[in-house]
Amino acid sequence: MTPPGLTSAGAAERLAAEGRNCLPARESRGTAAIAAEVVREPMLLLLFAAAGLYLALGDLHEALVLAASIVVVVAITVLQERKAERALEALRDLSSPRALVVRDGETIRIAGADVVRGDLVILGEGDRVPADARLVEGAGLTLDESLLTGESLAVDKRGGDAVFSGTLVVKGQARGEVFATGPRSELGRIGLSLATLESGKTALELETARIVKLVAAVAVALSLAMAAAHFMLRGDWIASLLAGLTLAMAILPEEFPLILTVFLALGAWRISRRGVLTRRMPAIEMLGAATVLCVDKTGTLTENRMSVVDTTRPVVDVAALACPLDPHDPMDRAIVAAASALIVELRKTSTLERGYPLTDRFLAVCNAWRVPGGRLRVAIKGAPETVLALCGNAGALDAVEEAAARGMRLLAVAEADWDSRPLEDPARYPYRFAGFVKLADPLRASVPAAVAQCRGAGIRVVMITGDHPGTALRIAGDAGIDTGSGVLTGRDLAAMDDAALAQAVRRMNVFARVRPDHKLRLVQAYRAAGEVVAMTGDGVNDAPALKAAHIGIAMGRRGTDVAREAAHLVLLEDDFGSIVDTVRLGRRIYDNIRNAMRYIISVHVPTAGMSFLPLVLGGPLFLFPVHVVFLEFVIDPACTLVYEAEKTDARVMQRPPRDPREPLFSLDMLLVSIALGVTMLLAVLAVYAWALHARYPAGETRALAFAAIVAANVALIFVSRSSSRGALAMLREPNPALWWISAGALGALVAAVYVAPVAAVFRFAPIGLADLAIAAFAGVAGVAWYELWKFLRPSGKV
Repeated sequence: MTPPGLTSAGAAERLAAEGRNCLPARESRGTAAIAAEVVREPMLLLLFAAAGLYLALGDLHEALVLAASIVVVVAITVLQERKAERALEALRDLSSPRALVVRDGETIRIAGADVVRGDLVILGEGDRVPADARLVEGAGLTLDESLLTGESLAVDKRGGDAVFSGTLVVKGQARGEVFATGPRSELGRIGLSLATLESGKTALELETARIVKLVAAVAVALSLAMAAAHFMLRGDWIASLLAGLTLAMAILPEEFPLILTVFLALGAWRISRRGVLTRRMPAIEMLGAATVLCVDKTGTLTENRMSVVDTTRPVVDVAALACPLDPHDPMDRAIVAAASALIVELRKTSTLERGYPLTDRFLAVCNAWRVPGGRLRVAIKGAPETVLALCGNAGALDAVEEAAARGMRLLAVAEADWDSRPLEDPARYPYRFAGFVKLADPLRASVPAAVAQCRGAGIRVVMITGDHPGTALRIAGDAGIDTGSGVLTGRDLAAMDDAALAQAVRRMNVFARVRPDHKLRLVQAYRAAGEVVAMTGDGVNDAPALKAAHIGIAMGRRGTDVAREAAHLVLLEDDFGSIVDTVRLGRRIYDNIRNAMRYIISVHVPTAGMSFLPLVLGGPLFLFPVHVVFLEFVIDPACTLVYEAEKTDARVMQRPPRDPREPLFSLDMLLVSIALGVTMLLAVLAVYAWALHARYPAGETRALAFAAIVAANVALIFVSRSSSRGALAMLREPNPALWWISAGALGALVAAVYVAPVAAVFRFAPIGLADLAIAAFAGVAGVAWYELWKFLRPSGKV
């Protein structure tokens, strides 16, 4: 007798008592580990060196200030890293295999980590076994146990056999009662760890690392030159080393890796809140470049709630006998729900001796039942062309075309009586045609608008379905997909060579009667045509196509674990609207990363320039390590908190996809960023020169120039929040971090200039309010031209 499964309350108690069903895995970094990594960063090492030089000079006060700065920098960086780490931990929890269990008498899908001892799990083809279990019933279950045994040959399992966590269901269906989870499972005892999110370097990270290494090499060379020039012009080798260290700190763009870590981790977390799990980080980069979305019809474009229409009860009854014991497919569930009470009872009292699953060569499902009385009753349902051929009734295909044109799906149904053991080949039974089951699956209400958004964003939506061509065309037309080129069937596709298919995919948007292996050819054809392809899939055989696509998208509800493991993204709700939302978010993330990088490049130019130009001009040194630390306290939170939180531009889905070959640091982006930095530098330098010409004391000169550089920095944050919209328009977009950081920077500047103990640390002297206003105006003017440039430049470019 099959156990009833657990109650939700009982499962919660057992979960609390025995722990989650998680295998030994790499522990996430704790606060101490993150701090240890942070203090090895080049910027921190430079600060340590500067503090040591001040101690050598006997300036204990300055050394303590830098030491305190080190503590604050480490604290801020650790907080940001922990935020990203927590986002990744949440994603790792989501990415655990899903499990179908019986709780409170209902079949529900839960995270594999929440499976507990005593759970009744339902296993089907393509699922990974979530925990060690003992089979209580099943139909031809075959497992791939190579993960445990290394043996590639699949193993047949029967009732009473044990199945182990991590093994893969190759064929059949079964139920099993869990007897061991987590570290108590066979896999846990061996001490293996299943892969979750991949942590390999993304293309963005590799490109950024190259830029950082290049700039670091330049920084070292210029710092040595600065130290040598300072020593030759002014003597004092310790002060010369300090000047060189200050320049290195001003040049080094250590924020680049931090931006990528925070933006990609939090981006994946934001996407997960929309019901989309990111399994592979590069998918986030590629989302903004997608040019083709290949989607399934059922459940993605439609509501996946099939209902039986215009079908007689006898035909439905036969079709119900061709459904699995525990139907999960919406079509099967609709058929069983519409069957008579007599057939529902017959399914309970009969024995399912043999099930013949759908295959690429046999597009039908067949069940052989041993009914009371001893005879074998065989029922089959499937593609009309397959079933009608078995019945010798090909003339009935006209009804299929008529129903398909009305957007309905037809399954041909037949049955046979057999007095012996089940046959190996389901095609050899003496079938008699029973009729057609007509089913309708309505289009999701949100789909036409989502398809229109894709069209406006320069993204082709292509429907690939195993359904009838007429049904496919009707649903595609209702969804707003271009059907002007008609439909290409799997049979047509199979007859084409690669060159002919490459030509066909340029114009075809609807593919019907497509098998999973055809999907792989379609992905390859689109890629060969230069498209960036996103592909949805749910079955075991969809895995190659999902892996081959630039962005493989697995269905979370109806998808198999194999499909989810092969995919880059997993839709927790099988909804096309979620895909479109994800594309929008992906574009937003990439735009925000680029805006943050532009800000970083620009803001380092005046800082670096003002580290050595005063020496060349013969004036007092402007920047010391403490000033660079002040600016870093503005730069670091601005480049992460402000830019990461920026909302999506309303026009983000009204521009074409970006070229995936275009680097993040494109020539256009670098030139504009450097130009911004140079005009900021000229503005600050003008204030500095003005103060020198007016013979202001060194403290006032330094305070005026520093006020200009801080004002320019804050203004730069405002104007570079978007590369297309003006700063005034952006003020309507709420971003609390922007105002907190701006107010904090300006407040700290006022304190540094007018509060005597703080001013002493920065070597400032109080300045008049009019002079302060002039310096601030100059700083803002240094970046104001960017607003005009955004207005005049070609629209749509980022």
